[in-house]
Amino acid sequence: MTQPSKPRYRTSNCKQYNAALKARGSLTVWLDKRMCWFAAASGKRGRSPKFSDSAIQFCLTLKNLFGLALRQTTGLVESVLHLCGLAWPVPNFSTLCRRQLDLNVQVPYTRTQEGLHLSGQSV
Repeated sequence: MTQPSKPRYRTSNCKQYNAALKARGSLTVWLDKRMCWFAAASGKRGRSPKFSDSAIQFCLTLKNLFGLALRQTTGLVESVLHLCGLAWPVPNFSTLCRRQLDLNVQVPYTRTQEGLHLSGQSV
């Protein structure tokens, strides 16, 4: 038995098709300069964490988004902050590793045309 031939589709709107394919690869990262990058004092004994949960969540989101190792994540976050014109320090890989264990992150996600907007808490 012969299988029926597959239908052939022709693109009639090449300009919009190319623009849609190009848009799939776009990446926009924006950071609010009022974001709490540093953690508030905990008031407990011992050393307080230097970076806020929002900062750790931002780093780990980029890590998971691009499938990076922790050391590569610190390099990516450093370059993103530099491109945004922010002179914030970046958590090192051991801080990210330790803090990811007890960080409870729940990102409400609804599929939209605009994409996913992740934002940290601001003061």
